[in-house]
Amino acid sequence: MAIGGPGGPAILLDIGGVLSPDHLPAAAAEWGDRLGIPQHAFLAALFAGNDDQVLIGRTGQEAWWHTVRQRLGADRALMAEIRRDLATRQHWEGDLLAGLRALRGRARTVLVSNAWPEMRPALAAAGVLDAVDGTVLSCEVGHAKPDPRIYALALRRAGVAEPAGALFVDDTVGHVRAARALGMAGHLHTDTGGTLVRIEEFVRRAGGGG
Repeated sequence: MAIGGPGGPAILLDIGGVLSPDHLPAAAAEWGDRLGIPQHAFLAALFAGNDDQVLIGRTGQEAWWHTVRQRLGADRALMAEIRRDLATRQHWEGDLLAGLRALRGRARTVLVSNAWPEMRPALAAAGVLDAVDGTVLSCEVGHAKPDPRIYALALRRAGVAEPAGALFVDDTVGHVRAARALGMAGHLHTDTGGTLVRIEEFVRRAGGGG
């Protein structure tokens, strides 16, 4: 079946914790030690309250980083260093990325992520955008998982006729549960190998050939 054909299978995939391994615990531990605060306090400075602000585009990213800087009591130079360090730590699961590329012509692939605006340029710089058919970021669409609206947008972008034609992959139980409640197949990501096997099984059963 040609990619994008009516009723063709789709893979909707999370980014953080799936396509990009979670680098925040290690970063929080190191920066917490350096700043003399607990790891959880560093993470709270970054993310507390962001769910209904920068994560869904209500607050600009630079304005949010200003809030973070105030919370940490950091000067501009230190804040810039923190941001550079966090960006440098982000990396990608090569095998999973290769697996997505290999789905070309068999299934449509769409990334679905609760993310800040800096995610899109990071995806572009790493060549990830070239490996998938679409990207739905919460900061751009104004809705975040598990809000049903972000799933609906991803399904439309994937061009599937029915939710059952899509497999949703995420490392958060609640996000997978929400996808299943909407009629999609769901897979809780714990390791790349298992996820690749599940994706292949789904594509074959959904008529993606191979």
